[in-house]
Amino acid sequence: MELDPLILSRIQFAFVVSFHAIFPVFSIGLASFIAVLEGLAFKTGNPLWEKLSAFWTKVFAVVFGMGVVSGIVMSFQFGTNWSNFSQASANFLGPMLSYEVITAFFLEAAFLGVLLFGRHKVPAGVHLFAAIMVAVGTFISSFWILSANSWMHTPSGVELRDGVFHVTSWSQAIFNPSFPYRFAHMVMASFLTGGFVVAGVSAWYLLRGREVEANRKALSMCLWMLLFLAPTQAVIGDLHGLNTMEHQPVKVAAMEGNWETSRNVPLLLFAIPDQENQTNRFEIGIPNLASFILTHEWDGEVPGLNEVAVEEQPPVGIVFWSFRVMVGLGLLMIAFALAGLLLRRNGAYYRKRWFLQGLRFMSITPFIAVIAGWFVTEIGRSPWLVYGMMNQAEALTPSLTGGMALFTLIGYVVVYGLVFSAGVYYLLRVLYVGLEDEDEGEHESDRPARPLSAAHVPFEIEHGQGDVSHAKPANEGGH
Repeated sequence: MELDPLILSRIQFAFVVSFHAIFPVFSIGLASFIAVLEGLAFKTGNPLWEKLSAFWTKVFAVVFGMGVVSGIVMSFQFGTNWSNFSQASANFLGPMLSYEVITAFFLEAAFLGVLLFGRHKVPAGVHLFAAIMVAVGTFISSFWILSANSWMHTPSGVELRDGVFHVTSWSQAIFNPSFPYRFAHMVMASFLTGGFVVAGVSAWYLLRGREVEANRKALSMCLWMLLFLAPTQAVIGDLHGLNTMEHQPVKVAAMEGNWETSRNVPLLLFAIPDQENQTNRFEIGIPNLASFILTHEWDGEVPGLNEVAVEEQPPVGIVFWSFRVMVGLGLLMIAFALAGLLLRRNGAYYRKRWFLQGLRFMSITPFIAVIAGWFVTEIGRSPWLVYGMMNQAEALTPSLTGGMALFTLIGYVVVYGLVFSAGVYYLLRVLYVGLEDEDEGEHESDRPARPLSAAHVPFEIEHGQGDVSHAKPANEGGH
C-alpha cells in the first residue's frame, strides 16, 4: 500500500497541535488566577492566598514547560512538511511568529523566573508585578498566534502574486475578519479551563478533608467566575458562528450536517452524515432551530454543502460530531456553574459529595471541548490551508515521501508520550503534597536549581500504601 504524504502530514500536524493546545489554554487561565491570588495576598496579608498561589505556581511551572517543549517542535513542521506554504506565507507569518517570541515569550520567561524563585527573596510588590507580567505575556502570545491562525481562515490584507503572499495592509492582515471572535472565544476557553481545573482539584482536596479553608476559598472564587464566564462563552460562540457563516459557509454547513441550501432548517441532535451519498442517516432534530440560531429568523436560509464540489467539502462526520461534543460540554459547564449558585446557601457547595465528585469529572471536560473546537475549526477549513487561496496539496513539501512522513509521525508520538508521562508524573507529585508551607524546614540545598525542580517537592507514602491520604510532606517527616 502506497503511503500518502499529504494524509500523514495532516495527521501529524493534527496530533502535535492537539497535544500542544491543551497546555497554553490551561496556562493562560491559570496565570491570571495566580496573579489574582498574588494580588489578594499583597492586599490582605492573608497567608492562605499566598499558599494557594505557591501551590498553583508549581502546577503552572510544569504546564508551561510542557507547552514550550511541544510548541517549539510544532513550528519545525512548517519547514519539513509544508515548505511550499512556508515559502508562500513567509512575508506575513515570519514577522508574526517573531513578534510573538519578542513581545511575549521573552516577557514570560524573564518574569517567570522571578515568580518561581523570587518568593520571599524580592519585595512583595515586585513578586506581584512578576505574576501580572507572566499573565500579560500569555495574552500577548495568544494575540499573535490567533491572529496568524485567523488569517489562514479569513485571509485579508494580502495578495497572491506568483505563488507568494504579499502584505498590502498589515492592519487588515493582523485584525482580519475572524480574529476578534476567535481571540475572545479562546481567551474565554482558557479562563473556563483554568477555572474548572482549579475547582476540580479543590473539590478533590475537600473530599479528602485537606486544607479545607484554603480550598473552600479557591472553589468559591472559581464558581463565581464560572457563573459569569460559562454563559458568556455561549454568547461569544454564537457571534463567532455568525462570523463563520459569513466567511466560511461550507464549514457551517458541515457543522450543521446540512447538504442542501434551504430555509426552515432543523437543529440536528443526532445524525450519521453519509458524505458519499451527500445525505444524513437516522436524523433526530428540532424543527427550524438551526435557521433561528444561525440567522436569528425562524425561516432563515442556511447554506448547504452542495454549494461547492465534493472535493472541496471538509470531512463532514468529524466536523459534525466535534461541534456537538464542544457544545454539549459547554452546556454542561453552564449547568454546573448554575448548580454552584444554587448550592451557595448554607455552604452546601463544598459539602455535597455528588457536586464535588462532579467537579472532579468536569476538570477534564474543558480540554476535551478545546480539542473538539480545534477539530471543528481546522478540519472544517479543509481542503484549504489559506481559505480560498491555497489548498493543502499545494502547500505540501514536494520532496516529502509517505515513508518520511510516517517515520516522523511515529517519532512525534513516542517523544510526546514521554514528555506527557513526565509532566503528569510531576503534576501528581505536586497534587499529592498539597498546600504545604514551603518555608518550614527550608534549607539552602532545597532551593530549585532548574526550572521543573520548582514543581518537585519530596514526599513519602507511609507503610508502602498507595492511597494519597497517607502522603506526608517531607518537611513533616524529615528530608
